[in-house]
Amino acid sequence: MTQPNPSLLRRFWASYIRQHTWGILLCLLLMIVEGSALGGLSYLLKPLFDVVFTPGGEAALYGVGFAIFGLFAARAFTVVVSRTLIWSISQRVAAAMQSDLLRHILTLDAPFFQINPPGVLIERVQGDTGAVQGIWSALVTGIGRDLLGLVTLLAVAISIDLRWTLAALIGAPLLILPAAILQRYVRRKSNELRDQAGQRATRLDEIFHGINAVKLNRMEDYQTGRFRSVLKTIRRAEVRSVFARSLMPGMIDLVTGLGFFAVLLMAGDEISSGQRTTGDFMSFFTAMSLTFQPLRRLGEMSGTWQVASASLERIYALLDARPATPRPSTSATLPAPGAPEIRFDNVSFAHGDQPVLHALSFTAEAGKTTALVGASGAGKSTVFHLLTGLLEPASGEIWLGGVAASTLSLADQRALFATVTQDSALFDETLVENIALGRELNADALEAALRAAHVADFLAAMARGLQTPVGPRGSALSGGQRQRVAIARALVQDAPVLLLDEATSALDAQSEAIVAEALALGSQGRTTLVIAHRLATVRGADKIVVMDHGRVAETGTHDQLLAQGGLYAGLYRLQFKD
Repeated sequence: MTQPNPSLLRRFWASYIRQHTWGILLCLLLMIVEGSALGGLSYLLKPLFDVVFTPGGEAALYGVGFAIFGLFAARAFTVVVSRTLIWSISQRVAAAMQSDLLRHILTLDAPFFQINPPGVLIERVQGDTGAVQGIWSALVTGIGRDLLGLVTLLAVAISIDLRWTLAALIGAPLLILPAAILQRYVRRKSNELRDQAGQRATRLDEIFHGINAVKLNRMEDYQTGRFRSVLKTIRRAEVRSVFARSLMPGMIDLVTGLGFFAVLLMAGDEISSGQRTTGDFMSFFTAMSLTFQPLRRLGEMSGTWQVASASLERIYALLDARPATPRPSTSATLPAPGAPEIRFDNVSFAHGDQPVLHALSFTAEAGKTTALVGASGAGKSTVFHLLTGLLEPASGEIWLGGVAASTLSLADQRALFATVTQDSALFDETLVENIALGRELNADALEAALRAAHVADFLAAMARGLQTPVGPRGSALSGGQRQRVAIARALVQDAPVLLLDEATSALDAQSEAIVAEALALGSQGRTTLVIAHRLATVRGADKIVVMDHGRVAETGTHDQLLAQGGLYAGLYRLQFKD
C-alpha cells in the first residue's frame, strides 16, 4: 500500500490524534467485541446443527439460543457506542485541522494570495480535511472491527478444517499485482479531483462575488458554460476513481466465489461419506461467508487511504508554506507613544520582474497630513501595502517613529495604523460587529466615533440600530454609508497613524463632503497619510509628495507645487481644465 511521507503521519498523530488516544482505545475495544461476535456466531452454528437440531437436543436449545442472543445484544451495544464516539472524535479532529489551516493561511503574505485563489484555499480547508477525517476513522474501524472480525472468522474456519480454509483462499495471491496498480491509479485520480474541486470552488467564488458584472454584461450563459466544463472534468475523474476503487472489492468477490467452489468440491464427498458433519460445513460456510463483508471493506479502505494520503500531503504542504520575508514574532523595540514620523529610506519593490518602486525616499512628519499623489501605476498603493506589512520591501527600510519596520512584528506594525480604503470590506454581520471587529469597545468611545464618522446620521432610520445586519459585503448600505462605517471602525481603534487610500474616490459629491469632514476630525492628533488620485482631496495637506513611476518627482504644499509648474501642476490642470 502506497503511504504518504512517514514524517507527515507522525505530525498528524502528534497534532490531532494523540490527545484522543483513550477515546480511540475505547472505540477499538468496542469494535473488537463487535468484530469477534461474528466469529462467535459462526462457531455456535456447529452445536446448533449437530446438537440442537438432532433428536434429544432440546436440552441444549436454551443454552445455545441465549448465547446467540447475547452475541447480538453485545454487538448492538458496541455498534451504537463506538459509532457515536468515533464520529465525535473525527468531528473534533476535522474542526481542529480546519481551524489550524485557517489560522496559518491568515499569517501568509500577499504574494501567496495572488497565486492561490479563494476557491482553492476553501477546498483545502474543507475538502482535504474531510478526506483525511474519513480515512483515520475508517482505519480505526478497519483495525478494531473488520480486521479482528476477519481474524476470528478465519480462526473458526481453520479450527474446523485447515484444508477447506486453504482451498477457500486459493485465489488470494492473484490480488497482489492488481491491487498495487489500482492504488497508484486511485492516488493519481485523487490528486486530479482535489485540483478540480479547487477550480470549481474558485469559479463559484468569482461568479458570486462578481454577480453584478455577470448580469450587466449578460454573461449568465457564458459563466454557466465554463462552470459546466469544470463539472464535466470532475465527473469523469470521479467516475474513473470510483471505478478503480470498486474493482478491488469486485476482485475479492471473484476470488471468494472461486474459493467457495473449491471448498464445495472437497466438502461434498466428505459430508456425504460421513467423514464430516453438516454442522461442520454450516459453521465453516458461515464463517467464510461472514469474512466477505469485512474483506470487502478492507479492500475498499485501500482506495480511501490513497485519497486521504494525497489530501494529507496537500494539507501539510500548505501548513509548511511561509511568508517570503518572515517577520519576528515579537518586536525588539516599539515606537514611542504618540503620532510617529514615517520615513521611507531608499525603498525598492518589484512584482516579480516588474519594478514598482525605485529607491523611494520621503518623510511624513509626525502629527501632520502628508499626501501621496500621482498617475495610475506610480506606486501609491504599493506604499500602502508596504506600510501595513502586506508586502515587504526588496531593499531599503521603512522607519516608523524611529524604529525600523523590519524589526517589528506584523501585529505591532499594523496596530500603528487605522486604515480606510476605497473599497472598505464589510462583513455579513451587524453594524456594531463591523465597527468593533472583535474588540471590546467603550460605550463613550463608540458613541463619539459614530458621531464623528456621521454614522449617527443614518443610524436612527434603521429599526434595529447598531444590530442591523449590513448584508454580504455591506450590500444593505449605500457606498457613502459603507465608507462612514469604515471611518467609524478606524476612529475607535485610536491608532496613532491614519492611513487613507482613495477613501472618497468612489463617492458622489454629497457623500464625499460628509466623509471628508469625518476624516478631517479623525486626523486630529495623528500622523495622517493620504493616498489619492483626485487632487481636490489633498489641497489642504501639510505636504504633498508627487510620485512618478515609483520615484518621488516633487514635494511641497499645494500652492508651492502649482507655482513650480511641474508634474503636479500638469495633473491639476488636467483634472480641473473646465
